[in-house]
Amino acid sequence: MISTATSFDPRVQVRRGPGHWLRGYASMLTFELINQRLMLPIMLFVQIMLGAGMAIMYGFYFGGGLPPRVATYLASGIPALALIPVGFMGVSVVVGQQRVNRSYVFVWSLPVPRLAAAAATFTVYTLVAVPGTVVALAVAAWRYDAAFSVHPSIVTAVALASLMSTSVGFGMAHAIEDPRITNLIGNVLVFVVLLFSPIVAPIEQFPHWLAVIHRCLPFYHMAVVVRGGLTDGMTGGLATSYLVLTAWTAAGWLVAWRAISHRR
Repeated sequence: MISTATSFDPRVQVRRGPGHWLRGYASMLTFELINQRLMLPIMLFVQIMLGAGMAIMYGFYFGGGLPPRVATYLASGIPALALIPVGFMGVSVVVGQQRVNRSYVFVWSLPVPRLAAAAATFTVYTLVAVPGTVVALAVAAWRYDAAFSVHPSIVTAVALASLMSTSVGFGMAHAIEDPRITNLIGNVLVFVVLLFSPIVAPIEQFPHWLAVIHRCLPFYHMAVVVRGGLTDGMTGGLATSYLVLTAWTAAGWLVAWRAISHRR
């Protein structure tokens, strides 16, 4: 008589649960670092140069002899600016390359949880943005002779701002199949943010309609939380800004998750 009972083979690895997710995350983190080993140093260099360059260039626009409070306000906005290019552009460029060289399908066919693969990408590009931010802060402090009051909240502020920009860039890159459109949107976005966003200038100086728009967009709020971690009494509505950034981060994750989970 043939038994229909099945027995558990301990050699078979169960592909579910937190352990499987963490193993998949670690594998994809290694995969991302190896796969982007040539691109990441270039992006890191560009990020550092952009941060330092913006800190120096804004000084040419405003000239020397700024009042201490104005200098500190300006300098404390530079790190938020430095977070934007890699987050919105870097990850979207990488996903676009995967689509062009036809490795996109391969990446999402690997036997790991898709959310773990996405989290590994978020981790890599969030961390890539940090060195440029630190350099931008150091150069801005030197360039404008700014006196910062660094608070522990700066760690949370930079991490959330970087994660938000990476999340939105990641979601956009997966939701839009044509990488040319993604690159165009990313370039326009960075251009608009660098020139027309209340990051190094008070939002009160902007036209009312534009200020209303920026209070809904994440860029102004990035500056608020970062400035709140570097200064005393220069920002208000920190709780609101944290909530807005969290909402944009969640939206980026949701868009990305819907795009990658519907792939077959």
